[in-house]
Amino acid sequence: MSKISINIATGSLNTDDFIVGIDLGTTNSLIAIIHPENKKPVVLKEYDGVALVPSVIYFDEYNNPVVGDAARIQAVKYPERTIFSVKRLMGKSYNDVKSLMQNQAYKIIDDGTESLVKVQIGDIFYSPVELSSIILKELKQRGEHILKAPVTKAVITVPAYFNDAQRQATRDAGKLAGLDVLRIINEPTAASLAYGLDVNREELKTIAVYDLGGGTFDVSVLRLIDGVFEVLSTHGNTQLGGDDIDNGIVQYWQQNNPALQQLNRNAITALRLLAEKAKKTLGENEQYETLFEEQPLSINRTALQQIVQPIIEQTLQSCRQALKDAGLQVQEIDEVVMVGGPTRMQMIKDAVSGFFNKKLNDSLNPDEVVALGAAIQADILAGNNKDLLLLDVTPLSLGIETYGGLMDVLIPRNSKIPARAGRQYTTQVDGQSGMRIAVFQGERDLVMHNRKLAEFNLKGIPAMPAGLPKVDISFLVNADGILQVRAKELRSGVEQIVEVTPQYGLTDAEVEKMLLDSVTHAREDIQTRALVEATAEAEQLIIATQNFIEKNTSYLTVAEMERTQVAIEALKLAITNKNKDQIQAKNTELNEISKPYAERLMDEAISKAMKGKNILE
Repeated sequence: MSKISINIATGSLNTDDFIVGIDLGTTNSLIAIIHPENKKPVVLKEYDGVALVPSVIYFDEYNNPVVGDAARIQAVKYPERTIFSVKRLMGKSYNDVKSLMQNQAYKIIDDGTESLVKVQIGDIFYSPVELSSIILKELKQRGEHILKAPVTKAVITVPAYFNDAQRQATRDAGKLAGLDVLRIINEPTAASLAYGLDVNREELKTIAVYDLGGGTFDVSVLRLIDGVFEVLSTHGNTQLGGDDIDNGIVQYWQQNNPALQQLNRNAITALRLLAEKAKKTLGENEQYETLFEEQPLSINRTALQQIVQPIIEQTLQSCRQALKDAGLQVQEIDEVVMVGGPTRMQMIKDAVSGFFNKKLNDSLNPDEVVALGAAIQADILAGNNKDLLLLDVTPLSLGIETYGGLMDVLIPRNSKIPARAGRQYTTQVDGQSGMRIAVFQGERDLVMHNRKLAEFNLKGIPAMPAGLPKVDISFLVNADGILQVRAKELRSGVEQIVEVTPQYGLTDAEVEKMLLDSVTHAREDIQTRALVEATAEAEQLIIATQNFIEKNTSYLTVAEMERTQVAIEALKLAITNKNKDQIQAKNTELNEISKPYAERLMDEAISKAMKGKNILE
């Protein structure tokens, strides 16, 4: 397949059916289409031939966002106002990502809950959905500039191992950017589409797609025959990628140079950018040397190998698991496809080639191949390509919590989607009129080790002896990997249907309103939604804090209670003022004040419980 750099402003595009493919990456993002003349996928490039847009956002002193290379340049001077790797924050709570933030200069708020992380820039708080929408809006605008045509519809790729919350967050970010997101597809699946164009339609092939990006890793096993792309299994790690190599180089330099162990944010950011440069330089050279704050820095290829080897081993372990899940042996893989910028490293190529005992297929640009596949999928959805069919899989098991906190799986991982499954349950108590249904995603036997997606109550069950009601619970995973849950009591007909909305609470109605007003009132709409969420969170915190103090007054000092009351009044005032960022700032202050004594009382409770006493009732 030929790769060309073009401006197709004069192409004969039907803008009513115009759909782009977008690779929203951790490190870089790009946009692709099907060429209107030769019908082959191409990435959109500016006149300078640049296709990759660094997934970096810089906020200037007026909080105006700048995306891409221009933002990356500001990272050293203004690291606290420059956002890297926002993809790693999608659908995550602070506890999910706190270990990843040691090398990030920007501030992530720990509110002590499982709600979505917030990023603080100056006195403004952003969600990862909002930040990702800024990157997508930049891609949309670049596409429109190159094509000289509106870009309103898109297929967006995500790592195969993204869970339901992360997929929904990506979809909402697209809507917030003014895009009608027609499909969310897995990155390895998109790559298989790009590489599968020349497959002999009579020949059955089994392909492994090894996708190591800036912040995520996936391996998928696919079967290709007669135009059908079927995913047999997928495995990976949403917190593993090229960024970890950069961080490893930084740690290597710090361990070998005590003067670098106590650096400020600006210096850490500059050092991380040098580490990225060193990684790329060692692809062609045996040694990398430079000066940093008058300190000589160096690293050779052998040292880099030691840093990269544990990362490679983690990826190969995922390869073993994907093969096991697909019920295949290594020798049954016909072809191995390489995706993602880090796969340019020879040591990674050698390791993967050795594992599969195959010559690798890396004929396409590893940075572009996912976007090219997304463009092909967009073409399929537009009805222009009827020769190809795509079957995907759900990456993690879906189920509900049953008695004793057990996970009852309804749809196992690697089930083909769209997928539907159901099971009947009954009540545990005589006269029980309701049933709590908690939906989880994950592979562990206990739900406490899995991720909760939703919880709701089926009410109105007629009073009957325990075990008599029959409650049918069914799951439907649509083509985007999004889950719908239906619960119905068969004897009475009482029914409830829930579209699973992840914990960050962005409803379809809110998203649609923001999309409608995106041109003229985009910022105001975002602030309105954020204010509602911040106010609700603050009111809940006030109630919880007051209840805690009321029950445990004798265990707190007068000074602690006075400081807490001052913080509560300040938070109430912020709520009255309807200032979202002020509310979140005062929310954080109240959390910081209450956390030390809450932890102290918890320690005392544990200690007294061991002696047969009890507090915190």
